[in-house]
Amino acid sequence: MGEMSEVGRLVLLGAPLGNPADASARFREVLATADVVAAEDTRRLTRLARDLAVTVPRRIVSYFEGNEERRTPELVDVLAAGYTIALVTDGGMPSVSDPGYRLVRAALDAGIPVTAAPGPSAVTTALALSGLPCDRFCFEGFLPRTPGARRSRLRALAGEERTLVLFEAPHRITGALADLAEAFGPDRPAALCRELTKTYEEVVRRPLGELAEWAAAGDPRGEITLVVAGAPPAAAVRPDDDTLRAAVAAREAAGLSRRDAITEVATEFGLRRREVYTVVHS
Repeated sequence: MGEMSEVGRLVLLGAPLGNPADASARFREVLATADVVAAEDTRRLTRLARDLAVTVPRRIVSYFEGNEERRTPELVDVLAAGYTIALVTDGGMPSVSDPGYRLVRAALDAGIPVTAAPGPSAVTTALALSGLPCDRFCFEGFLPRTPGARRSRLRALAGEERTLVLFEAPHRITGALADLAEAFGPDRPAALCRELTKTYEEVVRRPLGELAEWAAAGDPRGEITLVVAGAPPAAAVRPDDDTLRAAVAAREAAGLSRRDAITEVATEFGLRRREVYTVVHS
């Protein structure tokens, strides 16, 4: 390792999803100068560095789901000694459904600076390509592996009004789409984004029911990101007259004037004040 500095630093590197040309100049610079590179797959990193014509002159260590609990304290010790560590996963930003969160949290707890050379993200790339609303969205990562747990999670998400972004493994995608169509309805718009930025990139935009049939017939492979339209806003249900009268009476009992009580109840239920007034005085 190179000469240590007074304070170590952890740098998260946004790696290309597939096309090496998406690597930023800063990604290349940090990769070439970090004292230690912690990589999810060291062989994949070596190929990427070769494609980028970048020499990684210092130490490369593996850091993946199977060893991150053991390796994290070792890397924090390296950071505490004043060295710079670059963390890189197989694609996209570390910590986003990839190894990294544990090391970021441990470094911050140890008072070590954490920064990033931001880069590609499968989440935002798929969202932008989907043709679905992007102004509000939520990322759910990977769905549960077992069918029962997956269906339970999807039932809980069925009313979510924001666009959903999900990751899924190829061998589970057919079952996941069938469960999505059942939980969200077969007509909910969706997009399946496969092998983003790679040679065989494919974006299939269809309602969930049709997408489930397409996947069952075609057995899609590669890295898959799903984007699903949010649920339409739930129609407001007007409370019955007795409920409105009781709500006004409760506020009067609490000390509000009838006028103020009617105003509050109208606001709470999204009604016109005149409508509540008429019910209370009928």
